[in-house]
Amino acid sequence: MTLPSCSSAALVCEKCCFLPFFSRNAPQLLSVALTRAAVSEILQSDLSAFHKKQDEEEEEAVLLESDPLQRFFFNRLLELCCTWLEEPPPLQPGARRFLQTSAHAIRNTRRKMEDRHVAIAEFNQLCGLEDQTERGYFAVFDGHGGVDAAVYAATHLHINLVQQGELLSSPGEALKKSFRQTDDMFLQKAKRERLRSGSTGVAALLSGDWLHIAWLGDSQVMLVRQGQVVSLMEPHKPEREDEKERIEALGGCVAFMGCWRVNGTIAVSRAIGDIDQKPYISGDADGASFQLHGMNGT
Repeated sequence: MTLPSCSSAALVCEKCCFLPFFSRNAPQLLSVALTRAAVSEILQSDLSAFHKKQDEEEEEAVLLESDPLQRFFFNRLLELCCTWLEEPPPLQPGARRFLQTSAHAIRNTRRKMEDRHVAIAEFNQLCGLEDQTERGYFAVFDGHGGVDAAVYAATHLHINLVQQGELLSSPGEALKKSFRQTDDMFLQKAKRERLRSGSTGVAALLSGDWLHIAWLGDSQVMLVRQGQVVSLMEPHKPEREDEKERIEALGGCVAFMGCWRVNGTIAVSRAIGDIDQKPYISGDADGASFQLHGMNGT
């Protein structure tokens, strides 16, 4: 677990500790309120007991032992649940609109499922945003060469998004920057732990009546408008002329080996991770924003 500060240290727990509520069909508003309250209390705790020992030449980022930190979190969460059963606090109102989601995943012939997805309809409540703009966050990460990059991106990207200063004024730009930051953070982890995996990804942020998307690689998002499928993005593939020119300008090559591959290995030209193929496999996301109609039933 790579953590640039104690604040982000606790916030990293939010997504993974949010998941057990879904297996118990807990209301999402209650789930995010409990998670947020537990994280807020942990932020005020002394986390030095969880610091991981590092060599002097290692990076300056604070590293925490994930297993004992998670146990600490769940113990505090259990205490909060018991307290709230006796005296429930007032909850921040949930979203006025209802966002229905569904997910389906297929492993195919791989030994492990290397993909991850995230759906947070109550994004404001989970992340402590108190303005009047309703937000929902949804993302898919398509891992390759192992599951580490996809798991890391699913856990960290939305936390990095909340920490972007442009989130309120320029959410589309903030979403793109969160991809860059997540890639930089994972590359530090990959170097430290000798990880070689990567992950394409696409994230969608609903902010008011605007849809902001950002993507790396060939993960895709589409919009259905009045029964018609609308493609919102162009995937990053090596055979794209601009991607091929970028790769070759850096000294890499694009070769056809059953399909077009960067340096004869990876069939996408941008991704989180893939440390052995940086900078040819770029971590810079593209993005787009679209105003939606009918969000209020009109």
